[in-house]
Amino acid sequence: MRKSERLFKLVTLLQGRRTAITAQTLAEELGVAMRTVYRDIQALVLSGVPIDGETGVGYRLRKGFDLPPLMFEMDEVTALLAGNRMVQAWTDPALGEAAKRAEAKILAVLTPAMLNDISRLPYRIPNYSYPERETHGLLRKACELRLKVKVAYRDMKEQETERTLWPLGMVGWGGAHWTLLAWCEMRNEYRNFRFDRIQNIMLLPEHYPQHPERNLEHYLTHIIGVEDEQKPA
Repeated sequence: MRKSERLFKLVTLLQGRRTAITAQTLAEELGVAMRTVYRDIQALVLSGVPIDGETGVGYRLRKGFDLPPLMFEMDEVTALLAGNRMVQAWTDPALGEAAKRAEAKILAVLTPAMLNDISRLPYRIPNYSYPERETHGLLRKACELRLKVKVAYRDMKEQETERTLWPLGMVGWGGAHWTLLAWCEMRNEYRNFRFDRIQNIMLLPEHYPQHPERNLEHYLTHIIGVEDEQKPA
């Protein structure tokens, strides 16, 4: 790895953390010796990058610092565009439009050679309409704002019930197949709800409280016993 690439990755690692990161961890991530990390940190500080360091704690990038324009490798571009087009195809229209804008920004920083390579990407994700797009948008808003929802739900036995839910997270199973993880007030426990079985949905003007044992992270780590790999470090 060239020094310029290493310095850029070093800043990226610092920017992706909310807490301090040790020189040893940085060295392991970069595949270099700790003395190289110390030299690189010093070089970045001298060039104006606001990095704070504390002995025994680690390094932290000061809030408000923005990276210069991104430089992507081709496999990173492939991953970003494939994921971006899945968002456009399999989520709600508003998020799909945001993905289109993000794609335009990605394409704007690519080299002419990379733009030429994009035309040969093997991925094709059909963008088709499916009935749950509106449901997806409403539930995304409810999750983001912590709003309760009232739904009419038809279960596997074709029995329909009306429930008040705390929408905690949405799980994608490939394509347009989604389920909602929620706290169900009727059952007083976690429940999963398939989007295609939600018959009617209404956002309620009531926020559900932040609860240490009723949230997505608690469900993943304490109920089904897996780590939340998408949680920021």
